[in-house]
Amino acid sequence: MNDSPYRSPNPDETSVPVNVVASSSLGGLAVKLLVFGGLAVVLVALMLPSVRIPREASRRSACYINLKQIAIALNNYHDQHGAFPPAYTVDENGKRLHSWRTLLLPYLEQGKLYESIDLTRPWDDPVNADATRTKVREYQCPSVMMPNNKTNYLAVVSPGSCLGPEPRKLEDIRDGASETIMVIEVAADHAVPWMSPEDADESLFLALSAASPSPHSGETKAVFADGNVRIIPSETTTAQRRALVSIAGSDDVGID
Repeated sequence: MNDSPYRSPNPDETSVPVNVVASSSLGGLAVKLLVFGGLAVVLVALMLPSVRIPREASRRSACYINLKQIAIALNNYHDQHGAFPPAYTVDENGKRLHSWRTLLLPYLEQGKLYESIDLTRPWDDPVNADATRTKVREYQCPSVMMPNNKTNYLAVVSPGSCLGPEPRKLEDIRDGASETIMVIEVAADHAVPWMSPEDADESLFLALSAASPSPHSGETKAVFADGNVRIIPSETTTAQRRALVSIAGSDDVGID
């Protein structure tokens, strides 16, 4: 909807142009050299901020693209398997083995990496050591400094969430796919190994605010079940956040 409170990140940002006008009426070669030298210093000083702005804008854009690729991959997985992936796989004893991020690799053009992983063994088993150390670009926000094997894109996992212990179908989301969050970006201190079956719980998501550490100045980007990536407003209440995590039809987000 046009009046949706969730602002879609704009990957295109422009820097402030710098225009410098100098008089051409100065006489004498020495004076001209001094003037041109001074102008060069001013230009460099003025351009430094405009260099920093596009660089961060580029990182924001790359982060948005990563999350959008994850959103598309999740929906492609649903199209092929009839449901979204579980938050984690388990062995016959219920021990957690692998993250949903591992299952999503073939849908991110990482089929070779996926085939190198033994899904019957835990993610940190020695047999999976090479894969564990591998960087997956789509799982890392470029604004966050972290080891190659980590990710700051986490599912919100709870008993009533979209990505949970059991695979969920789109028709299971009675709140509506456009009002149900699957994945959020978090700060570096919450990053986890991408293969690890670790994610965010409801309490982490509820605690996020404008004052929370964030890769992008207080923003919290989220992947919704409808495949869109949007920013959660900092003023979103605890009740609204809880409703955004739940797939239950009895919840009312309370935002038009």
